[in-house]
Amino acid sequence: MSPTALSAIIAELESTYDPAWAEPWDAVGLVCGDPAQPVRKIMFAVDPVASVADEAVSWGADLVVTHHPLFLRGTTTVAADTAKGALVHRLIKNDIALHTAHTNADVADPGVSDALARAVGLTGALRPLQPSSGDPARGLGRVGHLAAPTTLGDFAARAARGLPRTAWGLRVAGDPSRPVRTVAVSGGAGDSLLGTAAAAGVDVFLTADLRHHPAGEFMESGGFAGGPALIDAAHWATEWPWLGQAAGILTSGLAAKGINVETRVSATVTDAWTTTAQCED
Repeated sequence: MSPTALSAIIAELESTYDPAWAEPWDAVGLVCGDPAQPVRKIMFAVDPVASVADEAVSWGADLVVTHHPLFLRGTTTVAADTAKGALVHRLIKNDIALHTAHTNADVADPGVSDALARAVGLTGALRPLQPSSGDPARGLGRVGHLAAPTTLGDFAARAARGLPRTAWGLRVAGDPSRPVRTVAVSGGAGDSLLGTAAAAGVDVFLTADLRHHPAGEFMESGGFAGGPALIDAAHWATEWPWLGQAAGILTSGLAAKGINVETRVSATVTDAWTTTAQCED
C-alpha cells in the first residue's frame, strides 16, 4: 500500500464535510500534522482523548479523525503538563495527525444523524429535522419511519441494542405502551431541537444531553397537545455510529481516485460516565 499525502486525505474528507458548513463558534479541520506527511492508516473516534491516542499509537495510525474538537475555545499553551497539551505532544512524537469534523459532519448528507437513524432502526427515506437554509437536503437531525409500528418500550429496547453500550443506557419519558412509527433523532445534544421535534409531528424524539427543566416542561406541554415522547441517550453513543459511515465514505471516495488506505473505527468508550448507582430501599 503506497502512502498518500495527508493533504489529499484532508481534501477528500472536506469534500464530504465542508468546513464552511460548520457553526461560527466551532473549530474544525486539521489540528496537528504536516500536510505533506504520508498516510496509510486512519482511525476514526468521537473524542480526542488520551485513551484514543493510546489506541492510535498501538495500531500505528498516521491520522486520527475525531468528531469532537480538541480545542473548541482559544488556548495560549500546548505545554505537556496539561492534558490537551500532552495529547498534542504525544500525537506529534508518534507522527499522528489529528483532524476534526464536528458541526460540518452534523449537517452533512449523509451525516451524524443519518447514521444514528439507521442504528436505531429507521428505514427508507430520511429528511432533516431542521433543514439548512442553503440546502434543504442537509441540516440538523433526521426524521424517518420504522418498518412497522411498535410501542415506545419496544422501540427504546431496539434503540438500546443498536447503540454502543454505556453505563446508563437510555432514559425514556412517556408511556411505554404508546404507539411509535415516526421518529426524529439528533446526534449529540438535542435540547435546542425540542420545539422543532414537537412541530414535526413525530411519535418520539431520540437525542442526548436532555436537561431536567427543558425535558420536563416539554413533556408537560406535550401532554396537552399530543407531543412526542423522549429518549435520552449518552452523547458519545449517539455519535459513535457516524464513525463507520465516515470511514466508509472516505475509503470509497479515495478508492475511486486510485488511493487505498486502511481505516479503523475506535472501540474505545469515551463516554464521560463510567458507572451508575441506585438508592436501595
